[in-house]
Amino acid sequence: MAPLPVPVICCAVMGVLQSGHPLLAFLITLVPACIISYGTMFVLLLPCLYILSLSQPLTSFKVCLVGLTLGAAVHVLVMLMMWKSSGPDSGPPTESFFTFFVRFSADPLTAVFPLAGLLTAALYWWLGGAPPQDQPIAVPK
Repeated sequence: MAPLPVPVICCAVMGVLQSGHPLLAFLITLVPACIISYGTMFVLLLPCLYILSLSQPLTSFKVCLVGLTLGAAVHVLVMLMMWKSSGPDSGPPTESFFTFFVRFSADPLTAVFPLAGLLTAALYWWLGGAPPQDQPIAVPK
């Protein structure tokens, strides 16, 4: 459930702000947003948290920092995919990746990726985190 709220909120806002048909725009943008969000959660966030937990105890700060970092990394990967199809007729690119990255990263919307990673990791920690320390865990007999 953790990867779902951020794409839903972002797609709802973008659908209302940028289209005459908000429901259609919401549904069309929700599919790739959920693919990116769930893919990042299962392929990057969970393995990174597992590897980190082997060397040190996880805290909410560490989990959120990993989410923020992975959100920025996913932004770079999405920009790489966009660059690969940026040439004439969606062919090979005509400019270097660095030039393309700097030009398109100036958009304030790029802050959505690290922020979404942070919020998803925080939601994951909140939904599946450790039980409160002041309450004993009931063990069935």
